[in-house]
Amino acid sequence: MSQAAKFKAMLKSGKMIVAPGAIDCITGRLIDQAGFEAAYMTGAGTSATLGYPDYGLITMTEMVANASRIANSIGIPLISDSDTGFGNELNMFRTVQEFERAGVAAIHVEDQVFPKKCGHLDNKELVSREDYIAKIRAAAAAKRTPDFTVIARTDARAVAGFDEAIARARLALENGADAVFVEAPQTMAEVEQVPKLVKGPCLLNMVRGGKTPEVPLADAERMGYAISILPGLLLGSIIAICDQTLAETKRLGKYPPPLVESSPAKTFARFGAADWDARRTAFRDEIKAAAE
Repeated sequence: MSQAAKFKAMLKSGKMIVAPGAIDCITGRLIDQAGFEAAYMTGAGTSATLGYPDYGLITMTEMVANASRIANSIGIPLISDSDTGFGNELNMFRTVQEFERAGVAAIHVEDQVFPKKCGHLDNKELVSREDYIAKIRAAAAAKRTPDFTVIARTDARAVAGFDEAIARARLALENGADAVFVEAPQTMAEVEQVPKLVKGPCLLNMVRGGKTPEVPLADAERMGYAISILPGLLLGSIIAICDQTLAETKRLGKYPPPLVESSPAKTFARFGAADWDARRTAFRDEIKAAAE
């Protein structure tokens, strides 16, 4: 079964999918090994790995390349940010095909102008309803298999109000989206209302320090959300730990006490060293066995 098919089955199961944010293959594999059922490639995190803020400065090729590496290094479905589809409906069509070809299970596409901004920043700008829905229809038409999941994101809450966000979300479902993502509801009441008003699979974006109140995962599931992503969960922790470790190294003039005892062998074991060790001799062993 493909990862897209696994994800589509999970989406239909009635159990909320929890997907922490991965920025690269390291974080992707850690999410997989921690037992989560899916991972989410964060656009903000991908931008940061290339040295940029989440301002829509990353190209489709760069985003797909990172998603492809992550998807092929983990054994769970990957949801990926695809920003605005990187242009009009023609660009959207190609974007879907490239992400699907890369082994990604699902993408979300938003209704901001290009270049976009992080959904939890101010002064965002929207495209028209017509432009947005045209892109959603293009995304649905571009799928090579019905298992690939298109999630329609709307940033309308911050720009045009909660009612417009709900209206756009429902229109997206009516025009081929498999699920919807109402970005940055601003009160707990709004968070609770989204699944009730949309009447379709909904994604909740959990951003600590963002515009949406923090919601325990069990409560989000009880509210009716089908997916919850935690984009900055590891990125924020990585930055904090790196700052702490670097400061301690400067202060002590040597390696600081480790947070966890490790070694090169233990580290490489997390990334499939045993499989590669077996391959090192397997093919010569086959030749010897055949000659005996």
